[in-house]
Amino acid sequence: MKPNQRPFIIGITGGSASGKTLFLNQLLKSFSKDEICLISQDNYYRDRKDQEVDAHGYINFDEPKSLDLHQYALDIQTIRSGMPFQKQEYTFNNPDIVPQILTFEPKPIIVVEGLFVFYYKEIADLLDLKVFIDAKRKLRLDRRIKRDANERGYGEREEVMYRWNNHVEPAFQKYVKPYRKSSDIVIPNNVHFEKGLEILVSYLRSKIA
Repeated sequence: MKPNQRPFIIGITGGSASGKTLFLNQLLKSFSKDEICLISQDNYYRDRKDQEVDAHGYINFDEPKSLDLHQYALDIQTIRSGMPFQKQEYTFNNPDIVPQILTFEPKPIIVVEGLFVFYYKEIADLLDLKVFIDAKRKLRLDRRIKRDANERGYGEREEVMYRWNNHVEPAFQKYVKPYRKSSDIVIPNNVHFEKGLEILVSYLRSKIA
C-alpha cells in the first residue's frame, strides 16, 4: 500500500450457500495478493464449549452470539489503521484439518464477508461498499445439503434439514435478508455471477487506481 493510504473496505453477505465462497474466490483471483485481503467471519466462531445448544441438543451456529463479532470489528479496525493482525483458522469441527495461524496484512482492498457483517453495526459502520449475493431458496438449500455433507461433517440428511429449518433459514430472514434493500450492489447468483463480478472488479480497480 501507498504511505497513508486507507484501505477500501468492501462487505459481502448473502444467505447461507448463496455462493459467497465461489464468488469470493473469483474476486480474489481478479487481483494480485498485494492488492486484496479477505477477512472471513468464519474464523470468529466461539469455541464449541462456549456455544449454546437448542432444545434438541444442536448448537445454533447461525445466531450472531455464536461468533465474537466484537473482536471481528476490532480486527477490521486494526487493519483499517494500517496494522496487521493474526487469527487462528476455524475448521468447522473437521478433525482432518489442523488449524493454521492466519496473518492478515493491510492491502488497498479489504474484503469482509459473512452472514452478519451488515447486521452488526460495529462492522457495518466500517464498510465503504456493501454487496449482497442473492440466490433462490431452493438453490441455497440444495447447495447447503451438498456442502454440509462434504465439508462440515454433517453426514445425516435429517440433521442438515433440521439445521436448515430451525437455524439457517430463520437466521437468514431475521439477520440477512432485511439488509438486501440497503446494499449498494445486489448480485444474482441463481445461474452465474460473471457480469456482477465484472462490474464489481471494475469499480474496485477505479477506487485503488
